[in-house]
Amino acid sequence: MKTIIVIGGATASGKTAVAIETALYFKTCILSADSRQCYRELNIGVAKPDTEQLKAVQHFFINSHSVHEEVSAGIYERYGLEKLAHIFDQSDFAVCAGGTGLYIKALCEGLDVMPSIDKSIDKYINEQYLLQGLSWLQQQVQQHDPLFATSAEFHNPNRLLRALVFKLSTGESILQYRTNQRQTRNFDIRYFVLDAERTMLYQRIDQRVDEMVAQGLIEEAAQLHPLRHLKPLQTVGYTELFDHFEGKLDQPHAIGKIKQHSRNYAKRQMTWFKHQSDYIFVPPSCENIIQALGY
Repeated sequence: MKTIIVIGGATASGKTAVAIETALYFKTCILSADSRQCYRELNIGVAKPDTEQLKAVQHFFINSHSVHEEVSAGIYERYGLEKLAHIFDQSDFAVCAGGTGLYIKALCEGLDVMPSIDKSIDKYINEQYLLQGLSWLQQQVQQHDPLFATSAEFHNPNRLLRALVFKLSTGESILQYRTNQRQTRNFDIRYFVLDAERTMLYQRIDQRVDEMVAQGLIEEAAQLHPLRHLKPLQTVGYTELFDHFEGKLDQPHAIGKIKQHSRNYAKRQMTWFKHQSDYIFVPPSCENIIQALGY
């Protein structure tokens, strides 16, 4: 039976290194499950694997799209299944690594069929969010979709945007379309989460942000600032610096906000994984995964 080894975890938990070691051990490729590393224009701010890492193992869904293209969980599902078929032609194993839980879920379980949304509403809501911020978005969701406002995704801007646009387009809560019925896949799935100790994880996040700044994050964000209206740019690591460029934050405060928001994001990621019943939590090393797989 063909097997996909899923390696999830929080940002800065070591997924890239562990995934590469695991892929090398099983002589296979990596399918990324990161909703931002797929964009060619984003590099330092999304902690993309470096040139040597990309040479060591073939990666899919890294530098595969432009920020001007639409990318969604549904698009990722189709893309990922196609790439897995290619990988399984050459190997009995594939590695899927990333922290975007919805993408992993789409790949491994499929997505519920949803009605289409109104593109004009989508455009308007995203424009208003850029102008008025997260508190406005949360207030709108509370007003129009109080059911979604009670969910664990209430602090996730992308999920809030999707929920609000869906509600205004269809008149129904997106939660009503989530059946949680899994689709059958023709491969086995083994799920792992890298369980880094929280204090150590937060230290690694802060250190990584400092390294990003040293590598040129501020300069990269300045080049991307004209594109800030695009969804892929509404991302931790860039939005804080956009606020700095527009005089809303000085540079030290912007960098501090990146660290704070990255820690908040890591906490949300781990909360999501802890609510998934199939995952085995392991210390961040390839050896723990290989041992759990019985090799």
